[in-house]
Amino acid sequence: MTDIADHGVRFGRIAAMLPVKDMDRAHDFYTGAFGFTKTFQNGSPVGFMILKRDQAELHLTLQPGHKAAHFNVAHMMVADVDAVHAICQRHGLRIIKGLQDKDYGLRAFVFEDPDGNRIDVGQAI
Repeated sequence: MTDIADHGVRFGRIAAMLPVKDMDRAHDFYTGAFGFTKTFQNGSPVGFMILKRDQAELHLTLQPGHKAAHFNVAHMMVADVDAVHAICQRHGLRIIKGLQDKDYGLRAFVFEDPDGNRIDVGQAI
């Protein structure tokens, strides 16, 4: 048994925190392209925002000097990966790894959001 299990601790949701250079641009992208809804923000100017859609939640943090990582920072499971891929293409986003069926049971691809955050999108096959 692990230390944490010995204490009866249970975990709730864990949300991805995405650094963004421009909060308005990030908000407009995630709400416009993917239909997320803003549920919380704070700061003036806004330095933190929570976006939700279905069971997914994204936390955006304003980081004007953000330099994107060269690895995936979030993984989204969706019901129609082909539709999400098409949305990314329509918005002119850079596709890092093309859409394909993986041997581990997912149809998946990786894209970069407008701030360069790499997001892996998958659907169970």
